[in-house]
Amino acid sequence: MNRVGYWSAHYLVVGGFVAFSLFPLFWMLKVSVTPNHLLYTEGIRLWPSHTSWDHYVSVIRHTQFPRFFLNSAIVSGMTSLLCVLAAAAAGYGFSRFEFRGKQAIVGLMLVTQMFPLLLILAPIFKMLAHVGLTNSLTGLIVVYTAFNVPFAAFLMQSFFDGIPKDLEEAAMLDGATRFQALVKIVLPLTLPGVAATIGFVFTAAWGELLFALMLNSSADKSTFPIGLLSFVSKFSVDFGQMMAAGTLALIPVCAFFFLIQRYLVQGLTAGAVKG
Repeated sequence: MNRVGYWSAHYLVVGGFVAFSLFPLFWMLKVSVTPNHLLYTEGIRLWPSHTSWDHYVSVIRHTQFPRFFLNSAIVSGMTSLLCVLAAAAAGYGFSRFEFRGKQAIVGLMLVTQMFPLLLILAPIFKMLAHVGLTNSLTGLIVVYTAFNVPFAAFLMQSFFDGIPKDLEEAAMLDGATRFQALVKIVLPLTLPGVAATIGFVFTAAWGELLFALMLNSSADKSTFPIGLLSFVSKFSVDFGQMMAAGTLALIPVCAFFFLIQRYLVQGLTAGAVKG
């Protein structure tokens, strides 16, 4: 195969994969702008013969979706902040220090990722109920932070490992404390890692359903994944409003990743080339 044929096949495969991945999002958008009277009468079409924004208007004006949206933003934002702070501290400690019990702590953190969520849901609910954190956004933030910190710490450790210790030692020889060297030298170099960690944690918290469903029974404290279930009744499903709500929920995620994409790409590829 010549070079032109190789690159043509390459782009064809990549384009097919991208189209396959984005098709569900396209179909969600298509259903969200299709009027109710056309959803079941036009059959399968790539685009409806008539479009309408009625589903979006109904979701925003006549449902609690704005409240669910705000709750998800609060929970995801606070979880990301707390996870990054804890993961940065833990990752730096694992990367730079040798201490007794280090391997045991690392092993315990790995073990926490092995348990099925359904297995530990009841104990977590009981603990949160005992301290009054059920039916609250604070309880969700605590749970999401606890479950995401271990993996986030390993991510941050890998980025700290890629930064030479000589940089910190040189700064400390010039009179800086270890904390000053960390803040002024190391952390600016780990911004791609911080962005990658924030992206992982934010996405995990934004779309989580199981804990949000089982730990909250109050509509005022529900997140948007639970809000999507409100469009499902006993005998019918309002697909139009559900798809409109899902499309609206994608906007902050897309905007967030657009803002951090430069750092995110650097972070995800930081370990690909060494030297």
